[in-house]
Amino acid sequence: MTDRQPYAVRFSASAAKVLDTLPEHVEDMVWEVLDAAAGDPWGFRRWNADDSEGEDIRHASVGQLSVTYWVNRPLRHLSVLTITWLG
Repeated sequence: MTDRQPYAVRFSASAAKVLDTLPEHVEDMVWEVLDAAAGDPWGFRRWNADDSEGEDIRHASVGQLSVTYWVNRPLRHLSVLTITWLG
């Protein structure tokens, strides 16, 4: 177990707009996924496994929900790039 604080979460303008339109239960799912990602940013798969320079772009999928984020190592935060809900 590590004593490090979880990464802070930031949203792109487009991801924030999507978050505002989601039903409450889906928004809760987004935050649950982001809580897990903030604690272990590399715990979800790489967005593009073939991109040798894209290790810090991650993609989390849970059911009909997908979240893509970038791990900003120096600033210790996650930048949420996209939120997709297929519901």
